[in-house]
Amino acid sequence: MKVGPGQSLKAFMKGGSGQSLKAFMKVGSDQSLKAFMKLESGHSLRNLMKVGSAYLACTVSRTNGDLKYRASLKIDLLAARSLERSRLVLTAKSKVRLITLYMRMSSEPESKSPALPSGIQKNFENQLFESAASGNVTDLKLYLKGAVNVDVKNDHGWTALMFAARTGQVDIIKALLEAGCDVTTINSTGQTAMDIAQFWNQKDCARILQASAKINPDGSLWNYFSQNPLNRCADKRKDKTWILETMQKSTTKYILFSELKPFVTKCEEKNKSWKYTLCQVDVNDIKSYSENICIFLGVMTKDKNTHDASNDQALFALDVTGVDEKIFTDKYENSLFLTPYPGALQLEPSVAGIFAEARSMLAWHDRYSFCPTCGSSTTVDEGGFKRVCDNKECRSLNGVHNTCHPRADPSVIMLVVSPDGKQCILGRKKTFPAKMLSCLAGFMEPGETVEDTCQRETEEETGVIVEKIEYHSSQPWPFPASLMLGCIAYAKTTKIKDLVDEDELEYVRWFSRPEVVQMMTLQHPQGFFIPPKQAIAHQIIKTWVQRSANL
Repeated sequence: MKVGPGQSLKAFMKGGSGQSLKAFMKVGSDQSLKAFMKLESGHSLRNLMKVGSAYLACTVSRTNGDLKYRASLKIDLLAARSLERSRLVLTAKSKVRLITLYMRMSSEPESKSPALPSGIQKNFENQLFESAASGNVTDLKLYLKGAVNVDVKNDHGWTALMFAARTGQVDIIKALLEAGCDVTTINSTGQTAMDIAQFWNQKDCARILQASAKINPDGSLWNYFSQNPLNRCADKRKDKTWILETMQKSTTKYILFSELKPFVTKCEEKNKSWKYTLCQVDVNDIKSYSENICIFLGVMTKDKNTHDASNDQALFALDVTGVDEKIFTDKYENSLFLTPYPGALQLEPSVAGIFAEARSMLAWHDRYSFCPTCGSSTTVDEGGFKRVCDNKECRSLNGVHNTCHPRADPSVIMLVVSPDGKQCILGRKKTFPAKMLSCLAGFMEPGETVEDTCQRETEEETGVIVEKIEYHSSQPWPFPASLMLGCIAYAKTTKIKDLVDEDELEYVRWFSRPEVVQMMTLQHPQGFFIPPKQAIAHQIIKTWVQRSANL
């Protein structure tokens, strides 16, 4: 059967179920996969099911600017009423080629293609789980390559990593870790993959997962924004000659900010759980802005304990506020200046700490152009880590003053647990997204200890008295420069008082562990949920949930 370029598939559909789709693909290379999937006549891909059992062998070639891709598909389709209900008899490689082409097509700026039909997406996810459970590394990598998210969950909150941990698939676990999976994800009953491996006595899997957990050598936790791969080289900040020479090195890179928005590039790998990474700009592209505020962030080094930074790659943060953003976005592909919150929560974790350092520093400079002591102008010094008052008579020049150095505001965030350990207090402020609940929190006051702040804030906001305070972990929060000190506080009383200041809290109550697990897995009947995993509140809550999780 011959089909001309101007004909729609509708005419082809009338040819009968015995017709081969192979002829359709002979219309020429100008026919794109988009035209094949979403037709002028309004037919969607599901209409292909009406053709009957069909064999498709096609080569799609498309050029769009610099984008060129070619793929061969070999697909058997069994007749069904719709694509969602169809059974696709495909090899893993064929399925992945199909979904990869579709996702590429859908991501193009001019494309208005709908999301991948839910039936195919679900099928691919289930195949990912089966590959993980059975130990089929080849198929698993193909599904990940085909834009299936590495941390996708089934209806019970299980991920591919959990299936691999359950059945002892060490090679699968290694492949998933290389793909950037989150080892801290929990299922609908509150277990991580490591919990599952330990319960089923999969010792090798548990050992690998334990080593991959975000835990420092001293046993403390790593939180988002707290992983900074740079050696800050604080001893070099006062060496102006070294700073100036380093700024001009060809190996030196710059992180740009415009109105405190970071310059980022979009991650190309669809299966990753993050979307952006910091764009590192070459020194030749910023020479025109040498008078702008510039912060020495540190150097990339293999050993943070070394003091020799001469051969390491230095990194600076540069404020380009007021400069036309298109100068940079036109030069660097897939780049943009990202709205910091919540956009920064989608940064690649390995650069989130660099962002936190850079943005907090630039936010400080933005607010302290003049001396807080006498009101005079100030000059940037010590690689951006100090502002010196230009008034020679100012008393800030004598001694060390917090007005001259960047500030970090300590605040305590605590999960209050009931005396029997079975419930915790969660609440929400008016400024929170609808239905989101979190831990209690508050800034430390002068002369207070962490314990004092936990007790004072809990009693002020809820009327509950707490006694024992357990430190959990800390997290920099660069909006603009807080240091969150995470704790678990154990209550002595349980009665929550009537709320008197709804600007402080508009809703607060005790929640059971099963309810909290429902929130964490987005299954709560009232739609409640907790902050994302990038927030320290999420990590504190998860720690409490996991302490008595049952498999």
